[in-house]
Amino acid sequence: MSQQQAVRRGGVAWALVITGVAGFMSALDNLVVTTALPSIREDLGGGLDSLEWIVSAYTLTFAVLLMFGAALGDRFGRRRLFLTGMAVFTAASAAAALAPGIDSLIAARAVQGVGAAVMMPLTLTLLTAAVPAQKRGMAFGVWGAINGLGVASGPLIGGSLTEHASWHWIFWLNVPLGLAVMPLARLRLAESYGNGAALDISGTLLVSGGLFGIVYGLVRAPSDGWTDSLVLTGLTAGTVLVAAFVVHGIRGKNPMLPMRLFRSRAFSGINAASLLMFLGMFGSIFLISQYMQGVLGYSPTQAGLRMLPWTGMPMLVAPVAGILSDRLGGRPVVAAGLFLQAVGLGYMAVVATPHASYTAQLPALIISGIGMALYFAPAANLVMSSVRPHEQGIASGANNALRQVGGALGVAIMSSVFSAQGGYETAQRFVDGLHPALVLGSATVALAGAATLLIPARRHIAQSAVAADQTPVLETTAS
Repeated sequence: MSQQQAVRRGGVAWALVITGVAGFMSALDNLVVTTALPSIREDLGGGLDSLEWIVSAYTLTFAVLLMFGAALGDRFGRRRLFLTGMAVFTAASAAAALAPGIDSLIAARAVQGVGAAVMMPLTLTLLTAAVPAQKRGMAFGVWGAINGLGVASGPLIGGSLTEHASWHWIFWLNVPLGLAVMPLARLRLAESYGNGAALDISGTLLVSGGLFGIVYGLVRAPSDGWTDSLVLTGLTAGTVLVAAFVVHGIRGKNPMLPMRLFRSRAFSGINAASLLMFLGMFGSIFLISQYMQGVLGYSPTQAGLRMLPWTGMPMLVAPVAGILSDRLGGRPVVAAGLFLQAVGLGYMAVVATPHASYTAQLPALIISGIGMALYFAPAANLVMSSVRPHEQGIASGANNALRQVGGALGVAIMSSVFSAQGGYETAQRFVDGLHPALVLGSATVALAGAATLLIPARRHIAQSAVAADQTPVLETTAS
């Protein structure tokens, strides 16, 4: 089946709905559990380490298996593996909701991460296959809005469900969504494949082991200390394995992530920006959510509502950002968004006090929200247009993996900065630690904006995309 036939068969609207809901589900579960932890501990027991693993089990499996999930989709069929990942994620969500103890809940969260790692990188490749090139900016705008909302609204949804129902419902929420999406995906999405190359088992083991070691070390360091033997082992071994993965990508035959892709300024620039943006954003959300609850005294629901000018902004601005990227190119829109978010985080660092009014915080939240919204949609378009069609699965997996690693890195580093300068003893101590952490977050996001400026001008990317579209490398079938 040709690309145009695939578009007619599936339909842009259906592809957007299916991939948007799937992306929202996997993005939501990054942070949805954070505000429910006290209730989970009261109900199931467990110490601080157990509660941390409820969060990190999902992050770890999600991060280390993202690229493998994309490679499986390219090899065995993107729609087929998307359905498999969705089934695993939905079943694991039900298991988490029914978990009788902490250990079983942690195990279910890890399996959730496996399912998300398979389905999430395939959402972009399936959407790209279903949408004509001239409409992808707007489509990625809507997709980016939904995913951005999923990431940022996790604390609000988790807090609201926990406060007004029970913590079990943060997991039950995924079940009807998954059951609705799977038959729609089977009927409305066309099957597509990558270039048919053999699976890169060596590369998969290297990158999975390396990312696991690094992310494990980063997640554990704030509680165990940076000099803990397991933390140091994880960081050191992980770094060595990732370095070996880079060498493998240069010298290996058909590697899962060819290092030649990074010769492209577009690919290198947008991936560096994504890593740094998620580092600053995730670390800031993690601390600001606690600031609103622990210092200003808001309930989880109240804190989530007051963050809506930030978290809800993607739904309003990201579709417009997609249209702007079609007209102006993605580079100026993404750069503007990142610099605006840096300004917003810096503003918050200045106005955050033990008794700050919401009016004082509101401009920082609005500026950060607009900046985040301007980033999401054009960034997705830049990633997918920076490589040839048959490499889009690889590009999507790499970009999503870097985002997750950036998020884990942000929470770890900014929590360490916070702990070095402040603490939870008093409101003032918390603010003392929050200020330098947010300044670091602002500087990191500004650096992401600078990385975006390395991306070539629109005309060069457009010429590459046209040349790639003329090469019949994407195979599709009707079944």
